[in-house]
Amino acid sequence: MPLWRTWHTWHRPLVLFTATMVALTAASAAGLALDDRVLAGARIWSKPFKFSVSFVAYSLSLAWMLSLLERGRRVGWWAGTVVAGTGAVEMLIITGQVVRGKRSHFNHQTPFDEALFNAMAVTVVILWLATLVIAILLLRARGADRASAWAMRCGVALALAGAAVGFLMTQPAPGQVRGESPVVGAHSVGVPDGGPAMPLTGWSTTGGDLRIPHFFGMHALQLLPLLLMALAALAPRHARLTDGRVRLRLVLVASGAYAALFALLTWQALRGQPLHRPDGATLTAAALIACATAAATYWAVRLPRAPAAPPPHGGPSTPPPKEVGTAA
Repeated sequence: MPLWRTWHTWHRPLVLFTATMVALTAASAAGLALDDRVLAGARIWSKPFKFSVSFVAYSLSLAWMLSLLERGRRVGWWAGTVVAGTGAVEMLIITGQVVRGKRSHFNHQTPFDEALFNAMAVTVVILWLATLVIAILLLRARGADRASAWAMRCGVALALAGAAVGFLMTQPAPGQVRGESPVVGAHSVGVPDGGPAMPLTGWSTTGGDLRIPHFFGMHALQLLPLLLMALAALAPRHARLTDGRVRLRLVLVASGAYAALFALLTWQALRGQPLHRPDGATLTAAALIACATAAATYWAVRLPRAPAAPPPHGGPSTPPPKEVGTAA
């Protein structure tokens, strides 16, 4: 059944939170158009805009996945509600700080700013733990289609890994001291925050940026299920994709490649290397991932051997031909 026909069965608090984030996306877009203030080298409304767009995809995916649970539905409902509640608190703090003209992340300038950032940090930890509960429920779920089940499981696991990258950003950057510096923590590695950046994303063009693996990992939650939907859409034109085992293999290959690329992006950022200027080691690792993925994809699309057909009407099978030879 098409997804849009089952929306009424999805997790309602997450759906409501998604609708709120859609409204905030529109408000943030208006802020980008009308408010010319700049904070830490970026337009001040860019952070709530990017966060709200990300939450739309993240929360709507979880709302759909929770509707597929057959066991642990009550636990899943509470975990999803916690995700919606903590996400709402985080976005309220981010938007409130924008209105005040203050940084929301890593801000220790005043006791009030520090309290807001600490509250936001607590909500992020709780949101991560609630998502972990959902991941465990999905690992235990028995779906009718194994490819779909593994697309959701791997997507949630990679989303958890991507979210965990955010904890690395809270560590003091060079020159920062806890209890003394007005800003403790950074997105960038090797360069200060607020330097030259890519358009729209704001990712650093002069150093590493932990937001890249953070973003890439978290959105495996949408991309892997979307890959499976694409395979299902292509199945009528490609007979191999009608086999559930082939689709399962492709999902597992894609998940492995996604995990390897996520690890590569994290390694590149931690070495203070911009995304668009990879060195030889990064390019070599990327080439190895590409070759391994191509070989695994070739293996995945090979149809398994069909079992030998039984004899018609249950009759005896055809005897093997007699060997021709001379009598002794």
